[in-house]
Amino acid sequence: MPQSDLSSQTFIDCINKVKALSLQEFDRQIQAHQLYYHTRDHIAQVQRRSQLIYEAIRSDLGADAIDQIERLLDLCVIAHDMVQVFEVQLQPHMARYRAMGMSEAATLERLFDYLDLHCSTVSIEGDRFIIRSAINATICNFDVREQSIYQPALNQPDLPIVARILALADLGALGIDGIAMYNQEGSLLFLEENLDVVPLLQSGAIVDLEATDPALAENIRQRLLRRCRFQVNLAKSRLARFEQEIEAFPKDAIDKLRREVFQYLTAETIQEVEATTPTSDRTSLKELLEFFDFEQYLR
Repeated sequence: MPQSDLSSQTFIDCINKVKALSLQEFDRQIQAHQLYYHTRDHIAQVQRRSQLIYEAIRSDLGADAIDQIERLLDLCVIAHDMVQVFEVQLQPHMARYRAMGMSEAATLERLFDYLDLHCSTVSIEGDRFIIRSAINATICNFDVREQSIYQPALNQPDLPIVARILALADLGALGIDGIAMYNQEGSLLFLEENLDVVPLLQSGAIVDLEATDPALAENIRQRLLRRCRFQVNLAKSRLARFEQEIEAFPKDAIDKLRREVFQYLTAETIQEVEATTPTSDRTSLKELLEFFDFEQYLR
């Protein structure tokens, strides 16, 4: 086997080992932190969405960009949520949260440990910058004006294309898959961030909660309502930011991304999200539970 082929095969072998280790660690995190959204299904969805974006732009890329994407994209997708770091909860009935960038920093530390262990014989120094950029591109910040989250890295015109694809795929449920998938992800995120509600749903006790513990029932109602309002705001934000976030892609591919990949990211979709998501202060706990339909995810 020629030396170049040997190096290529060695690289593929080491990356496959790192992906396997990343998935093993991810499975441990799922069990340890009782994750509902950050699961293997999320990885599968981001892989699928990443490939849709890649295929749409592939014919407009140079050979170097194609080689880079095909070498690194799947690794970054698999590893991007590998470690989850939650802040200590100070009160029992409140959403848990992750401090900005902490999970991504811990993920990168673990991922580079795996790369050092299994890829030490292969030169990947040039790839480390891409990997770091891609994982960090999924970090979300909160926009007070929009009352929504966004990925600051997507504002960087020189962001590596692997990082841009991963970030857009990670928050791409609404635009690529439509409202049903978007709402499903919202329900799963609520379960993951509000673990105190899960036993009440599983036992059925939440149905009578307004009678048995009205204060807690109102607490949960307010959390569900905040989630609904957030989902409407996030939908608006995704549409408002979309053109800026894709402008760094090859010019000839941008219209294809609009028409064929992010086909649901339209004003009409946002109007439907607003019309079908309960956001009124008068919305009852029962109505909110019916909207989120948690039972299907807890069977």
